[in-house]
Parts: sequence; structure tokens; C-alpha cells
Amino acid sequence: MSAFYEGMAEILELEPGEVTPELSLQDVAWDSLAIVSTIALADEVYGVALSPAKLAECATIADIEKLAVEEQG
Repeated sequence: MSAFYEGMAEILELEPGEVTPELSLQDVAWDSLAIVSTIALADEVYGVALSPAKLAECATIADIEKLAVEEQG
């Protein structure tokens, strides 16, 4: 499992196996603390600073991952 998925599991207080690309953020503890923590995780894993506004628009883990990859250029 990638560092991104392991980090998201920790942020969302889930088991690593529960974090999949299809995981809906509406079904987990996706709050302001999780958003800030995800910004830090993206910086650590992908070397990018995600926009909180863009991150708040994400609906799934795949959306977050896609945003991070796009920000890498």
C-alpha cells in the first residue's frame, strides 16, 4: 500500500485496507482537521501544496489523489 493510502487511513481513523480510491469522503470523518492533515500528507508524499478550496470539492480518495498528481504538473 502506498504512503498516501496509509496516511489517509491514519487521518480518517480507518484500517489501511478500508481506504480505496472509491471511498466516499461523505462516509468518513472528513472535516476541517482531516482537510488540513491531508494538505500536509500531500506535501509529504507528492511535494505539492493543495488548495483547501479544491480539496473540499473532492468526493472520493481518488479525487484527492488525482488533484495531487495534477498539482505536481
